[in-house]
Amino acid sequence: MSNKITKRLTELGVTLPSPAAPAANYVPYVITGNQLIVSGNLPFGPDGLEYVGKVGDDISIEQAQASAKLCAINILAQVNVALGGDLSRIKRLVRLGGFVNATADFTQQPAVINGASDFMVAVLGDAGKHARAAVGVNSLPLGVSVEIDAIFEIE
Repeated sequence: MSNKITKRLTELGVTLPSPAAPAANYVPYVITGNQLIVSGNLPFGPDGLEYVGKVGDDISIEQAQASAKLCAINILAQVNVALGGDLSRIKRLVRLGGFVNATADFTQQPAVINGASDFMVAVLGDAGKHARAAVGVNSLPLGVSVEIDAIFEIE
C-alpha cells in the first residue's frame, strides 16, 4: 500500500513534512501490538504554525477545515517516521480525535473535522474510513484552531 499511498499523496499535491518534535513530556507516537497511536498534532505548515484563533470568531469554518487537513498531513508524517518510511504497513485508520477551539455557541465541529476525515479517505481509500470524535473546546495549545490525534491498525 505504501506505493499507493505515496502515489496518492503526489496526486493530491501533498509532500509529507518532517514531523514536529514533542513540545512537552510525551512521545509523538506509541506502537503497541498492532496499533499505532499518534499524539495530537497541530496545524504546522512550512512557515510554522498556521490557523491560530477561535473558530466562530476569527477563524472561518473553511479555514478550520484547512487547519484540520494540515493536522492530518502532520499525522501521516508522524506515521511515516513511526513505520520507518513504510506506509504499506498501514492496515487502516481506526479513529480520529478532533478538537476544535471554538466560541461557546459554535456547533459545527463535525464539519470542521471533516477536513481531516475527507483527507484521510482521499489518501487511504476505504482503509481511511474511521470512527471519530469532534469536540469543541475553549482553548488549545499555542492558541491553534484545531488539534487532531489518531489510532491506526498496522501490520
